[in-house]
Amino acid sequence: MEQYLLGIDLGTSGTKTVLFRPDGTSVASATREYPMDQPQNGWAEQNPEHWWTAARETIQAVLAQSGVSAHAVKALGISGQMHGLVMMDGQGQVLHPAILWCDQRTAAECQEITDTIGAEELIRITANPALTGFTLSKVVWMRNHHPEIFSRCRHILLPKDYLRYRLTGDFCSEVSDASGMQMMDVPSRTWSLPLLEKLQIPAEWLPRLVESPEVTGHLTREAAEATGLTADTLVVGGAGDNAAAAVGTGVVSDGKAFTTIGTSGVVFAHTDQLRIDPQGRVHTFCAAVPGTWHVMGVTQGAGLSLRWFRDTFCQAEKDTAAAMGVDPYDLMNKEAAQSPIGANRLLYTPYLMGERTPHLDPFCRGSFIGLSALHQKRDMIRAVMEGVACSLKDCQEVLRELNVLPRAMLICGGGGRSPLWRRMLSSLMGLPVATLQSNEGPALGVAILAAVGLGMYRDVPAACQAMVRENPPEEPKGEDVRRYQKVYDAYRMVYPANQELYRKIFGMQA
Repeated sequence: MEQYLLGIDLGTSGTKTVLFRPDGTSVASATREYPMDQPQNGWAEQNPEHWWTAARETIQAVLAQSGVSAHAVKALGISGQMHGLVMMDGQGQVLHPAILWCDQRTAAECQEITDTIGAEELIRITANPALTGFTLSKVVWMRNHHPEIFSRCRHILLPKDYLRYRLTGDFCSEVSDASGMQMMDVPSRTWSLPLLEKLQIPAEWLPRLVESPEVTGHLTREAAEATGLTADTLVVGGAGDNAAAAVGTGVVSDGKAFTTIGTSGVVFAHTDQLRIDPQGRVHTFCAAVPGTWHVMGVTQGAGLSLRWFRDTFCQAEKDTAAAMGVDPYDLMNKEAAQSPIGANRLLYTPYLMGERTPHLDPFCRGSFIGLSALHQKRDMIRAVMEGVACSLKDCQEVLRELNVLPRAMLICGGGGRSPLWRRMLSSLMGLPVATLQSNEGPALGVAILAAVGLGMYRDVPAACQAMVRENPPEEPKGEDVRRYQKVYDAYRMVYPANQELYRKIFGMQA
């Protein structure tokens, strides 16, 4: 009997389950969406029961679509949105809606954590500054604002690990996702007992920790009945969404990295040696490959910038694309390609939502610099794309400072489909930039981890070699490299020249 693997990706907007063969080819896929609640401005919550319902239904759907026997599905892995907080009592009941990664209510708690632990010590232990997105500040917020719930808490879980609990009955997490909670000693890959003690958070509330490909349990009889799988199905540690994407793209050894152009932008690099930025400009977390780490830079307004420009200025392209049955971005790419490198001396900064890497500045904003009567829409589209590429180059430069030096770059996300964007990035970064034959990303990544846990492959790199396939890359072009360097040199001058202006604009009254 042929064996199969399941990859479950618990995202913010929905859960996707994909059934894979051991060679990494997908057999069936299903997605179920669910709402995100915003009780107040800047808050973001979800009902964990919706995750379980979506997982159950998508597992049932892929089994029905494929016709594969449940007995042939031998193992599964779970990827999940990081940093969320699920609080449960001693009977395993959820005490409060899950507070999500994008929730911004905990600024005061971040300051409290920094004051209690110390900024430098916090980065030394957790490899990151206190941020509103991380789980730790959410736990402190619950204690400050809902002491009655906090007093009843006995378990703290991440979103994907809540799903694991529903599948196996185990309170367990793995190091890639757990290192984003800001309660781990990231260098030693264990919970930081001194940090927890100083913040008066009981260590026994936290789940046991494993490495990502380790088997954490089997399905309970109840979960098997609910999903259509068998109780013999193994469940492995899995990974946080970006760590899972790294495995799904084969970024599992030194010299490899990937970039994502979605709403935000990410430059993510594997490192066998621990690298921590003392300024906190990039995140360092444990990787899904045992005993290794990854470093990740984030830009806030990557694909968002092009979407904003499309929706604000490109109605004609949207109408034409609808009539032709094509994507409006394809038409915008063709227009941008008619503008030269440097967009006829026009720069764009993609700071529509402030910026994370490298500036850590919530006040900076987007801009066109150098706009003149000469410029046409095609120049503006190209400038937007070049500005986004430069923001990702900024992330690469911070990695370089940490001696993380990728030799090749994989690209995923919607922006990765643009040949023009791939050429820009290749010449800006001085690296070959390739796409993948599979677009399953995190789901494939955790299926690979499941294959390792099952013993199909000796380790994660070996599994990736067998299950991940790249398309031929875009290579840097000598003259383009020189011209893009000029664009980047000019781009880097914009933020320091306008840093104070951004704050003045933010403080202006109408």
